[in-house]
Amino acid sequence: MPFSPEKRQGTISGIIFVAIFAAAATYIAGLGPVKALGLSPLVIGIVMGIFYANTLHNQTPEAWQSGITFTAKKILRFAIVIYGFRITFQQIAAVGLDGFLVSLIMLSSTLILGSWIGYKIFKMEKDTSILTASGAAVCGAAAVLATEPVLKAEEYKTAIAVSMVVLFGTISMFLYPVMYETIIKDATGFLHMDPRTFGIYVGGTIHEVAQVVAVPASVPGSPKEMADAAVIVKMTRVIMIAPMLIVLGLYLAWSAKKEGGEHSGKTKLVIPWFAVYFILVAGLNSLIQSYAATAPEATAAMIKHTIDIINQIDTFLLTMAMTALGMGTIFAKFKGLGLAPLYTAGSMFIWLVVGGFVVTKLVVGA
Repeated sequence: MPFSPEKRQGTISGIIFVAIFAAAATYIAGLGPVKALGLSPLVIGIVMGIFYANTLHNQTPEAWQSGITFTAKKILRFAIVIYGFRITFQQIAAVGLDGFLVSLIMLSSTLILGSWIGYKIFKMEKDTSILTASGAAVCGAAAVLATEPVLKAEEYKTAIAVSMVVLFGTISMFLYPVMYETIIKDATGFLHMDPRTFGIYVGGTIHEVAQVVAVPASVPGSPKEMADAAVIVKMTRVIMIAPMLIVLGLYLAWSAKKEGGEHSGKTKLVIPWFAVYFILVAGLNSLIQSYAATAPEATAAMIKHTIDIINQIDTFLLTMAMTALGMGTIFAKFKGLGLAPLYTAGSMFIWLVVGGFVVTKLVVGA
């Protein structure tokens, strides 16, 4: 037990050690040039954690490892639950059925296609394939973090998936504004999208929330409806983390019983309860926001300020978890993987850009 009398001091020291790294990552992510790139503290944290794992790992007390592991497992689950304060069911209703369908189709198709391509075509391990696919399908690094406890995957597999999300998500952030300005905006026929439809396309296909926010902001004179549609569709994908993880847990249990092997020891975790709690927190936030909409101005401002503080704390906890995962990532474990992760993530990127465009046009029709 991490907080047993003999381990308590080491666990606390390890947690504080990770928190110091996370604080540094948060500071670096707030610097102008880094912030302009859309790199979140989570990404900075895992990079710092990986650097530590491959340079200074042997210089720190072994007793601290229990705190690092506690952060990567327990604090991670708690942070995912609290992530529900970023979501409301009203947001999903606001985007309409077409935005919801684009989110659902792109999430499910990307997860299934990416997992299959990685495992069957490029011969990656199943865990790494699913983690990489989940990051592309839902919301980048946060989705990878949420999926890791269900798979009980090793830290280095999570690091691989996050690195692929960062690479292709960053490419998307620069590619989409150029596509809109040079091809989509002035096109006629099937290639044309109005601002709202383009926003749905952005929200349904780009990896990270921050990257989705950055794309409309990078389009000169983009109307508010583009940004609103993009963010709301993206948040619809985010809330789908919970049902995705529940279905994934059931699938792993079924496949383990059917064929044994890689996931045969993971059948106990059929339902990831932290995903259920995530939905409950999102429901609570929906009620709070509904009340705030009709409350006196001072009360509404206080509620907004409180939720903002909760989300800032949650971002820091997620950064701690990502940093701790990075601290368990040793480069020696990457041997033998080759370019398979890059090929897999690249295939999903093509599907998101091209397939996502087609799906959005067929569903929205504008």
